[in-house]
Amino acid sequence: MRDRWRAVGVLAGALFAVNMVARLIIKLGFDGNDTAADRVSLGMFVVIGTILAAVVFVQGRNRPAGAWGADMGAAVVFALVLTVLVGPLLVGDNPFGGGAGLFFAQIWLYLLAAGAGVAIGYLVLTALGLDHRSQQLKRYAETKAAKPRRVVRR
Repeated sequence: MRDRWRAVGVLAGALFAVNMVARLIIKLGFDGNDTAADRVSLGMFVVIGTILAAVVFVQGRNRPAGAWGADMGAAVVFALVLTVLVGPLLVGDNPFGGGAGLFFAQIWLYLLAAGAGVAIGYLVLTALGLDHRSQQLKRYAETKAAKPRRVVRR
């Protein structure tokens, strides 16, 4: 159980680190340029989605969807709270400084990027037939095909 929470914490920390790198790039390099800041933010969301897609692809091969789904959900929620509430404080901003619209827009964009990453990872895994359920069905079909039919005498 401890290893499971450790993996959730490491994933949440990695997602938060991606956000902090993007915030530092925006703060140090493009402080007044909104267009460049938007591009860096878009790149951050793409990286977050890619990380989640890769983790889902790896985890989905060995574990059922319910198990890795709960881990992904916990990691995304924890990273989201850190990103929205703690991230701005670390670069000297107020989390609620842009108003309620910007605050909730950050939440929705983060959830959209995370959901898209998880969905893409799972869809690729399923399309290739490498997910846990497909592998179980494949093993079941192989064991049923390997046994000869028993002849029943009356």
